[in-house]
Amino acid sequence: MKKKFLRLNLRLFDANVQTTTLNTSGNDLSPEMKTYYSAYLIDNATPNLIHDQFGQKHPIPKGGGKTIEFRKYDPLPKALTPITEGVTPSGNKLNTSTITATVAQYGDYITLSDMLLLTAIDNNLVEATELLGDQAGRTLDTVTREVLNGGTNVMYAPNGTTEVTSRSAITANCKVTLKLVMKVAAMLKTFLAKKIEGSYVGIVHPYVAYDLMSSEAWIDINKYAEPGKIFEGEIGKIGGVRFVETSEAKIWEGEGADGVSVYSTLVMGANAYGVTEVTGGGLQHIVKQLGSGGTTDPLNQRATAGWKATKVAERLVEAYMVRIESCSEFATAAAN
Repeated sequence: MKKKFLRLNLRLFDANVQTTTLNTSGNDLSPEMKTYYSAYLIDNATPNLIHDQFGQKHPIPKGGGKTIEFRKYDPLPKALTPITEGVTPSGNKLNTSTITATVAQYGDYITLSDMLLLTAIDNNLVEATELLGDQAGRTLDTVTREVLNGGTNVMYAPNGTTEVTSRSAITANCKVTLKLVMKVAAMLKTFLAKKIEGSYVGIVHPYVAYDLMSSEAWIDINKYAEPGKIFEGEIGKIGGVRFVETSEAKIWEGEGADGVSVYSTLVMGANAYGVTEVTGGGLQHIVKQLGSGGTTDPLNQRATAGWKATKVAERLVEAYMVRIESCSEFATAAAN
């Protein structure tokens, strides 16, 4: 049986496809490789952006300074006045409010030695890109997470039938239940929060997800009657809320009663917050080959691979997102 061999175009990996007389960017990769590695970094970053995926996406403002504007439209009141025959009513107008935020830059890089690159340059660059993409995703996700968890609309999981009014009063018995999820969903409906793909969405830590999945009302993602669009990290639904799971969900270590850890569960509707886009300049992959450092690297001993991102997140409508703070049965069992 004849063996089949895949044909690899090595010209894609040629840093000297065209002669560069003045390298202003310090990046000697061919255009094809720049595209490949940049897309690879973004692909590796995207799965970590759990907290980003439900926000309004806004492009980075080019040439507009460091400030980005998020616009919010007030709902129109009911038109209960009957129209008089033959008389044109006065009509209405849009009421808008602007929320501004200042973008910031984040980034990191890895230095690769000439001896390391001498043996397997492409494998090492791929590995570095994968690690950097993962780091970029977790970093940018945390930036958004911290903003979302600063919201003012918060509920504390009750201690059985006893209401809890502060984070420091949360005990090991304060868990997220079906009843609590339904209560939060009812609040969002009352606030006229629009649903996302037909449901409200919750971002939950795996330990809290364990409590929810123990309920008989829990529906696994593979048992959806009509799957439709599946969110990144989605695990199932309960009480009219679809949940996505991430180990990056906010935890307040030891801030509950008796030193228990407190977990955040964010339940939201559409347009609750806005974020800058990762694509279109929001996240960049930067590779500098051996010799690009000029006099700072006289023996061409160092190359670098890194990322830089311009990022901001902002809560737009506090009423469209509820933060549940609770403990977890799984966490309590693990601690004991």
